[in-house]
Amino acid sequence: MTTTTALLNALAAHQGAASGISGDRLAQQLGMSPRQLRKHISQAREDGIAICGHPSSGYFMPTTPEELEESCDFLKHRAMHSLRTLSQMKKVALPILLGQLLLNQA
Repeated sequence: MTTTTALLNALAAHQGAASGISGDRLAQQLGMSPRQLRKHISQAREDGIAICGHPSSGYFMPTTPEELEESCDFLKHRAMHSLRTLSQMKKVALPILLGQLLLNQA
C-alpha cells in the first residue's frame, strides 16, 4: 500500500473539522514522524487531494465547501505571512517580490 493510500485510509475516519486528528496522532498511527507526515500531506495536496487542517482541529477530509474554503483561507494566510517575512528579509516591497516570483516561474 502506498503512503498516500495509507494516509487517505487513515483520514477516512476523520470526515469534517469536528472529527479532525492531530498531526502527532496521525503520524504515530501511520508509523512516521510528524515531519514526514507534513511532507506526505503537502504532496497529496499538490496532487489535488483536498486534505484540510488547522492547528485547532487537526487534519481531516472536508465534508462541506465551507470547510474546504476555511482550510484554503488558512493556508493562504500562512503563505502570505511567509511572503511578507521574505520581503522584509530581502528589503523588497511585497508587490515587487510577488512580481519577481511570477517572472521566475515563466
